[in-house]
Amino acid sequence: MCQKTEYNKPLILQRADPYVYKHTDGKYYFTASVPEYNRIILRCADSIKGLADAEEKVIWTKHDSGPMGNHIWAPELHYLEGAWYIYFAAGSAEDKWKIRPYVLECTGKDPMTDGFHELGMMQCAKDDPFSFRSFSLDGTIFEHKGQNYYVWAEKVGVGSQISNLYIARMAKPNCLDTVQVLLTTPDYDWERIGFWVNEGPAVIKHDGKIFVTFSASETTKNYCIGLMYADEDADLLDPQSWTKLRKPVLQSSKEYGLFGPGHNSFTKSEDGTKDMMIYHARTYEDIVGNSLYDPNRHAMCMEVKWDEETGMPVFSFENNCQ
Repeated sequence: MCQKTEYNKPLILQRADPYVYKHTDGKYYFTASVPEYNRIILRCADSIKGLADAEEKVIWTKHDSGPMGNHIWAPELHYLEGAWYIYFAAGSAEDKWKIRPYVLECTGKDPMTDGFHELGMMQCAKDDPFSFRSFSLDGTIFEHKGQNYYVWAEKVGVGSQISNLYIARMAKPNCLDTVQVLLTTPDYDWERIGFWVNEGPAVIKHDGKIFVTFSASETTKNYCIGLMYADEDADLLDPQSWTKLRKPVLQSSKEYGLFGPGHNSFTKSEDGTKDMMIYHARTYEDIVGNSLYDPNRHAMCMEVKWDEETGMPVFSFENNCQ
């Protein structure tokens, strides 16, 4: 049953892995995984709360056969080099677990109306023998000092594989320039419940530091958000530049009636003064059947506070948007 509190009111129902992008003209764009995992949707509004009632448009639908034919997951909308790009993961129609990263491009001005075309799979650097050879998903992009970086999750190993996070510099919107660098692997107990998982990266900058949130463990009440960070002047492709916190920064709470928070994105408030986190969570603890196919991961909204002494972000359900 749903435990109703003043803090667990969804922004958008049944939209997991939510991604919100604020464009240079102030408009907000929203995309997310849908429960059927069969299409990519897009909304546009003048405010974050306006996304809740905004018209939702299907901009791409899965293939009937072959690659991009099943498990359409975690789309993100980015504006790079004067064009719009959607990054998403998909399996094949014949093997839904053959998950790989793919890219759509729109060269028009309006991604809601101008249409996207397929660029195919995300391409790794020529001298990279590992990236995107296995289960790969949740690619996100951030800019730093004039360079674009790609961060994603990929499984390694044999048998029950482990999902790690990797980073690489980009050569162009659908191709990497450098070989993969390991950012984080599931080291701690809270990252190893059900499955050993690090996935769903999101990037936010503040006061000279670059922060990466990520999701860990199985997609039940055990799903939670971890955090790592690097100095803005460090070499971001050096694993030693990054520090991972020992404990999760956001996890399930019976008090607030929110369970399995994860796979977030960051954006700015309408006036540009506040950092906002859009994430998904359920409003009940117990799930019947496979949690992956439970449809009720809802998009939520939270203001990110900052600790004045440490400069670290503070994530609290008390700061959820009402």
